[in-house]
Amino acid sequence: MKEQSKAAWQAQLTPEQYHVCWEKGTERPFSGALLHNRAMGIYHCACCDAALFDSDAKFDAGCGWPSFDKERPGALVRHLDRSHGMVRTEICCAQCGAHLGHVFDDGPTLTGLRYCVNSVAMSFEAQSLESTQP
Repeated sequence: MKEQSKAAWQAQLTPEQYHVCWEKGTERPFSGALLHNRAMGIYHCACCDAALFDSDAKFDAGCGWPSFDKERPGALVRHLDRSHGMVRTEICCAQCGAHLGHVFDDGPTLTGLRYCVNSVAMSFEAQSLESTQP
């Protein structure tokens, strides 16, 4: 796991990214830059750039945050979250430990999962046209 000091993360990230990723915050619903992104590509951890989700796993759950029905293999770790009077499953980057959001078992796709992820916890790398051609 990539470890860095609090000061190093604060220097690397915006205040909102730091709050979400390292203080387990949540961005306002329907405010994230990646919520309506429909481009083909890969979603990465905003902290360490680890690949987290493929764009074909993204769907509109109507919840206000980017939602995915499956992760890239080995990309995430899960923790029990009992904060705010709820019992949820927190998802974090397996490479650096950054808080990303939560996963729920109410997804409408075949996996039955809904990974609800803060936009500020991710970056997006669009798939180039060259990589789609034979």
